[in-house]
Amino acid sequence: MEHADPFLQVQADVVSTLQTSRPLFSSYLRIRSLAKSPTNPELKQARSELESTLTELTADLNDLVESVRAIEQDPYRYGLELEEVQRRRKLVDDVGDEVEKMHQELQQAVSNSAVDTLPNPTEFDAALEEEERGRGGDDYYASMEQQRQYELMHEQDEQLDGVFRTVGNLRQQADDMGRELEDQAVMIDEVDTLADRVGGKLANGMSRIKHIVRKNEDTWSSFCIAALIFVLVLLLILLIAL
Repeated sequence: MEHADPFLQVQADVVSTLQTSRPLFSSYLRIRSLAKSPTNPELKQARSELESTLTELTADLNDLVESVRAIEQDPYRYGLELEEVQRRRKLVDDVGDEVEKMHQELQQAVSNSAVDTLPNPTEFDAALEEEERGRGGDDYYASMEQQRQYELMHEQDEQLDGVFRTVGNLRQQADDMGRELEDQAVMIDEVDTLADRVGGKLANGMSRIKHIVRKNEDTWSSFCIAALIFVLVLLLILLIAL
């Protein structure tokens, strides 16, 4: 039994951890923008959660980076194509850039010029409204994409319906042509039968005509012979008389 690729297993963990860190990072930035002091409890808790997640993510990412470096030296040794190696390199680079940006944001501290107080409720409400608007924008784009998918599916359904109708029309035409050919075959059989009958009648008629002609030919020959005999006898009589 083949073993699963360790890279793919770690990749799944990295992607899952990255998806978890993104909302934590967004929450940290929001709290930091509202906090007036770096000692704000809510800010400390958000920072701690984000740092813990990034630590885990960085460790897994380092394993992926080392794996990609080893594979790049001889990809065919591990049974991988160059496209897959490039995909893995791009993955670790993109994740590394995103993690690096999060670390850079953690390096920035809250300004010490302000007093360590809780954020103004109006400012907190404004931040919430801004976050809701951002989510609403994401929902809007997701809704637009979903609507677009529905439209594409509807267009595909219409095209399939057109194909089905065309196939149905072709099948109906084929059935009509088949029935017409069957009718023509029956007509041809009837014509052949009539032709055979007419041919037989013509043959019988020709036989009768030939028989009549032969009989008439015999009668006419006898008449001619009798006439010639009569003429000869008449000439003999005339010669004797003279």
